[in-house]
Amino acid sequence: MKSIQVNGQALSLEGVDPSTPLLWVLRDHFGLTGTKFGCGRMLCGACTVHLDGSPTRSCMLPISAAEGRQVTTIEGLHPEGEHVLQKAWREHEVPQCGYCQSGQLMSASALLASNPKPTDEDIDSALSGNICRCGTYSRIRKAIHAAAGQLQQSTEEGK
Repeated sequence: MKSIQVNGQALSLEGVDPSTPLLWVLRDHFGLTGTKFGCGRMLCGACTVHLDGSPTRSCMLPISAAEGRQVTTIEGLHPEGEHVLQKAWREHEVPQCGYCQSGQLMSASALLASNPKPTDEDIDSALSGNICRCGTYSRIRKAIHAAAGQLQQSTEEGK
């Protein structure tokens, strides 16, 4: 294994043990610290990234399992934090401590990619693996609905 695709770029894996979890390769090898370590057991969702567009916990996934696949981190949503979901997060004052937010955003962006008009139940189901210790779930739902509305409006204007 020589490289991996992260946020659209081929990055070298020279010197990386193939059993190293993806999370630590992203943070320690590539300096992409937006993805957080939470529980280390794939239970809290803080480490969520996209693997070929699907939300995936990165804390226990060996880097070898990502070979030949596209990895997207929170930094890949938008380099300046201007993705429609990131804007909605700020507008609806979702973050408190902020620790879970990158994982929440990655799960939310995967949801909107597959379901542009999610219900509260859809949102709850899609984000059920992401724990917010501050309990901002109602604000998270509002932000996702707002982002979905913005995306829908952009789609309609583009027709």
